[in-house]
Amino acid sequence: MGFFGRLATLIKSNLNDLISKSEDPEKMLNQVIIDMNQQLVEAKKQVAVAIADEKRLQKQFNNEKSIAEDWHKKAMLAVRAGDDELAKEALTRKKEHDALAASFEEQWRKQQLAVNQLKTALRALNNKIEEAKRKKNVLIARQRRAEAMKQIQETMSGLSDNSAFETFDRMSEQIDQIEAEAEAGAELSEEYSGDVLKHKFATLEATAGADAELESLKREMGLIEEEAPAVEARVEEADEEAEMDAEEMAELEAALEELKRREEMAKG
Repeated sequence: MGFFGRLATLIKSNLNDLISKSEDPEKMLNQVIIDMNQQLVEAKKQVAVAIADEKRLQKQFNNEKSIAEDWHKKAMLAVRAGDDELAKEALTRKKEHDALAASFEEQWRKQQLAVNQLKTALRALNNKIEEAKRKKNVLIARQRRAEAMKQIQETMSGLSDNSAFETFDRMSEQIDQIEAEAEAGAELSEEYSGDVLKHKFATLEATAGADAELESLKREMGLIEEEAPAVEARVEEADEEAEMDAEEMAELEAALEELKRREEMAKG
């Protein structure tokens, strides 16, 4: 199992361990992110070491290659000087350093490939951690919403008990009784100790028009027949009364003349 495989296993084990403890989800997720960031730091250190190894191998390869080239030049110089034995020794040294250079080059190429893979894996791990941070916020929001809903449900369950509403109803009835008693006391106080005449007029005003409204209602229901207009009858009655008044005045004047005449006769 590679380094990042072991790292993933470690993250999963830590996460499962935290979940199994049934602690506060928000604290758990925050702790997971902290642990993942710490492990990311360690992973970066490991990648940095791998990059350093790659550069060291590259440097050793270039160094051996450079030494081999120097021995090649020395061999050429020996040949020009006519010293073939010295040229052979120089070529032998060149061959040794060529072998070392080839070995270092092979190791360097492999390390270079491994470093590229580690860098890719490190970027992926960093992206996973960033995704975990975003998911953490979503999960915390869901957890808070779930807790709020649970609290509301518990509150509603408590309110489903009729005792709370019965208390309100009982208090309302008591307040209604107190208000009624207060109004009755005020009415009695005004009627028996206040202005009696004022109370009578207030009562009269309160009941005024009740008879007329009752009669109107009965007419509307057809229980009382409509009366015919009595204007002409009243005019005729007025005329008759006027005629009777004129006759009575004439009789009164005649009686007064007779009384005057008799008084004069009595004097004569």
